Amino acid sequence: MYDSMTLQIPFDNSYAALPARFYTRQTAVPVRAPRLIRFNAALAGDLGIDVADEATLAQVFAGNAVPPGSDPLAQVYAGHQFGGFSPQLGDGRALLLGEVVDRAGHRRDIQLKGSGPTPYSRMGDGRAWLGPVLREYVVSEAMHALGLPTTRALAAVETGEPVYRETGGMPGAVLTRVAASHLRVGTFQYFAARRDIEGLRALYDYTVTRHYPQIEGPAHLLAEVIRRQAKLVAGWLSVGFIHGVMNTDNTAISGETIDYGPCAFMDTYHPQQVFSSIDAHGRYAYDNQPHVIVWNMAQFATALVPLMPDQDAAIEEFTALVHAMPDRIETEWRRSFGRKIGIENASTEDAALIADLLTRMAEGRADFTNTFRGLLDGTARDQFLDRDAFDTWAEAWHARIAREHDPETVMRAANPSVIPRNHRVEQMIDAAVSGDYAPFERLLSVLANPFEDQPDAADLTRPPDPAEVVHATFCGT
Repeated sequence: MYDSMTLQIPFDNSYAALPARFYTRQTAVPVRAPRLIRFNAALAGDLGIDVADEATLAQVFAGNAVPPGSDPLAQVYAGHQFGGFSPQLGDGRALLLGEVVDRAGHRRDIQLKGSGPTPYSRMGDGRAWLGPVLREYVVSEAMHALGLPTTRALAAVETGEPVYRETGGMPGAVLTRVAASHLRVGTFQYFAARRDIEGLRALYDYTVTRHYPQIEGPAHLLAEVIRRQAKLVAGWLSVGFIHGVMNTDNTAISGETIDYGPCAFMDTYHPQQVFSSIDAHGRYAYDNQPHVIVWNMAQFATALVPLMPDQDAAIEEFTALVHAMPDRIETEWRRSFGRKIGIENASTEDAALIADLLTRMAEGRADFTNTFRGLLDGTARDQFLDRDAFDTWAEAWHARIAREHDPETVMRAANPSVIPRNHRVEQMIDAAVSGDYAPFERLLSVLANPFEDQPDAADLTRPPDPAEVVHATFCGT
């Protein structure tokens, strides 16, 4: 139990001061019997939140109680979903409770997810069932521990009410997540599609003030968002992560990973791996993610054009920035994967060595995470069907890293020993549905230190047996 009987959140809201057409003010739809699953006390401390007793936390983070200073609202936005444009989307099952300025001086959103229908629900129930809530909690916190920009999980609460999906009634839950903001490429698209230049200008000014106070003009903003997204996606690739729904409404202007739906980490390496049950044509496959983020940035650029006095010149300038993005991603990819094989500053020549290993991994059906981690202890070759294929590559690799100062330290910091493997996440969800949260707590504990060797967690580093393989992941909406 927590000591205090009240919950004090130091709200300092700014998005709510934007024009009314940016959102709809409303409170969450109350739930029957909220029960706290988990509260991230360490994150709460960073946010300056004084914790309360479990019953109060459950009421607040289920949406039954509105804490002082909160100004709940659902944000509106548009977006390309699998390439098709929807002129109005929005928070169909989420509410922004408000913002806080954390102890480091950074403004952060606090948002409920699964808090009931809003005007943007598009006939959905606005709810979330327990599985996706726990998946996002675990995976987002794992992503944070891996050092990649991401939203965070602050709380998870059972609602005591069923949520009905294809498989029938499932236990309902609400996630509270924290983000640098929930501004998306789709937010800009919403106002641009309506030719609401006044609204687009207000959004631009707000974005600059909040995230990029150093920039000078829309072209500079585009360049900075491109820089962050290039680094983010290269980071995803380096840990074998597949987002699954890289729609423009799921692309954050802040450069954070956001909206964990049918996401997954690869076991066996395959560049065209897809898990998302709704990605029928592999648009968001592992190896396609660099191409998709360039496409998304082209849509962002298009939305910014109306802000420019000389739009023809702007199109030329913005096009050049977008066309330069693949080279930027390649540079970030080379840097990330170079470190994975022990090279602190990988050159263009080193890229061939990295690519050769990945080709052999795909052919040899090698486990992605365990192969790279195995470079530290000599077990990488055990991941290959044809171990001679690894040995041939390793000869050139050993010759190359002999020129490095401390390749082992570089590799240890770049290669996690443990990731949230799909089968373990599914097993955790199954246990939680049955009322057993021990696997959930264990995953969170182990994944908080992914780069450390944890002998007691060796089972969590094991690839799935054939019967455990997860072939598809789902959004949960």
